[in-house]
Amino acid sequence: MTTTMEYHNPVLLHETVDGLNIKPDGIYVDVTFGGGGHSKEILRRLGPNGKLFGFDQDEDAWENALPDERFALIQENFRYIKRFLRFHGIKSVDGILADLGVSSHQFDVPERGFSTRFDADLDMRMSKRNELDAYKVINEYDENNLKRVFLDYGELKVAPALARTIVDAREKKDIKTTEELKTVLAKYLPEKVKNKVLAQIYQAIRIEVNQEMEVLKEFLEQSLEILKPGGRLSVISYHSLEDRLVKRFMKNGLFEGEPERDFFGNFSVPFKLVGKLIVPTEAEIKINNRARSAKLRIAEKI
Repeated sequence: MTTTMEYHNPVLLHETVDGLNIKPDGIYVDVTFGGGGHSKEILRRLGPNGKLFGFDQDEDAWENALPDERFALIQENFRYIKRFLRFHGIKSVDGILADLGVSSHQFDVPERGFSTRFDADLDMRMSKRNELDAYKVINEYDENNLKRVFLDYGELKVAPALARTIVDAREKKDIKTTEELKTVLAKYLPEKVKNKVLAQIYQAIRIEVNQEMEVLKEFLEQSLEILKPGGRLSVISYHSLEDRLVKRFMKNGLFEGEPERDFFGNFSVPFKLVGKLIVPTEAEIKINNRARSAKLRIAEKI
């Protein structure tokens, strides 16, 4: 049985929840519930009439549901935040927290296939209900699609060579495990940079399997719709692809292009930024290695 302890420490706990500026009777959403660390801190600050909704698509996280009548866990991907809050009769909220990326728990369970440390079946699904997994990406995507995945999501210069090598290797036999994938790509993994390149390869496959960029865009757009004026959005990202999307959306409400100007020639933007970028202290990184690449951005809806 999974316990909350296996999920380790929530990253930037107080800074992220501080960013929400909790009102005791407010309605809040933690879209990446995981082990419930951030949710517990939000509930600690809520009064008896406050309400917190958690989202998590990972079946392992559901065992961590908090026994608190102010809390409801929605067992779905947060790309459906608006739809499922409506289902619960909620049209607008006071704050939304998102701790993106993969939980420590998901990295630490070998059979999930997220970690470069263990041999496992090619899986990498954050929800076992997803049809697409890492096996299908590696064995069924054509060369161009594989190249796109490694280039766009791993930012790997050797993307064309990786794609070609995989296509050649799988003609002989299917690539079924993470260890087999490492063996196939061994010539691109010199010892000096092996861990870094492997992390980029795994990241690229994982983002594709879980549609992480599309999910993030859908979530951010819906967050803007359901936040009340003065409501806060507090988001932790772990790599530059996520952070660029979050930063840009918080700055001008768009993922590309420039916002429209109003009658006076001023840009019309939906958020105001709260404080500067927050990163973990050396002390937190020492306790929680997952925090090392974390970036926290906070915005308030105008």
